[in-house]
Amino acid sequence: MRLPTSARLLAVVAASTLAVAACSTPTGTVSPVGSPVPVASSAGTTTPASTSSATATAESSPAPSHGEAYAAALALTVKGRAPKTGYSREEFGDGWQDTDGNGCDARNDMLALRLTDLEVQGGCIVLAGTLEDPYSATTIRFQRGGASEVDIDHIVALSDAWQKGAFAWDEDTRVEFANDPLNLEPVDAGANRQKGDADAASWLPSNTAARCGYVARQVAVKTEYDVWVTQAELDAMLLVLDTCPDEPLPASGDALDPGVAPSTTASPTPTVTAASSDPRFSSCAKAIDAGFGPYVRGEDEEYAWYRDGDGDGIVCER
Repeated sequence: MRLPTSARLLAVVAASTLAVAACSTPTGTVSPVGSPVPVASSAGTTTPASTSSATATAESSPAPSHGEAYAAALALTVKGRAPKTGYSREEFGDGWQDTDGNGCDARNDMLALRLTDLEVQGGCIVLAGTLEDPYSATTIRFQRGGASEVDIDHIVALSDAWQKGAFAWDEDTRVEFANDPLNLEPVDAGANRQKGDADAASWLPSNTAARCGYVARQVAVKTEYDVWVTQAELDAMLLVLDTCPDEPLPASGDALDPGVAPSTTASPTPTVTAASSDPRFSSCAKAIDAGFGPYVRGEDEEYAWYRDGDGDGIVCER
């Protein structure tokens, strides 16, 4: 019968010890076969060597567990980015829509959902409110037509979605995507314009405490609409989610938690007129270069300052 490896090793060690003892003057007691082999310690004492193998220890160590967001990210399709050819904002509908049929457009729905200290006109139009911004961890006072610095961000940018599957959707699906609360969040306007159409590989909120929730929302949106990711994007997502392995997959309407108490109050940095939130430029190109726009007809009075060449109700589109 073939002895197990550990038994054979012990037998060899015991036989060698007996052979040495037979040829020299014994200086100590020989350990009986089957007992731990003495190992000298740094203090000059002897301690039994462990008989368990490294393999057994490794196999008994539990594998790290991950939550829904991490698992959903791994399930996303990974492909290269398609061309941006054919993209325009109007491919996703003419501005903000009332896709849920409640009589209010998606922009005002999101402002009413996230802002506190609300002032509302006619049951729909949000005139003012306070936002705890998740991207910058600041408190922002929103004022319609005034010194407001709040945008409604598409968590997955429309242009990014276009290059990763939306180019093949029908119009109804694109309109639903652009107005889905799962993909919308009121945020600091400066951060939103800095983000542009970047994915997670190129941009994350400066507020690190909000990054897990932000990436989980991107994963949820891309899962819901079968939008693919690039390999670099997936790597960036997993790098963030590794810091919060139990992060759940958000549902529509879930807020993006700032994660920390707001520390400062944001205020507009450019010089503005009393009637508008942004400075007036001689062209949309200059406004965009300075980080401003887009402006929506019927919502932003800056819209009237510029020519709407394609008649889509939006000017200074990025």
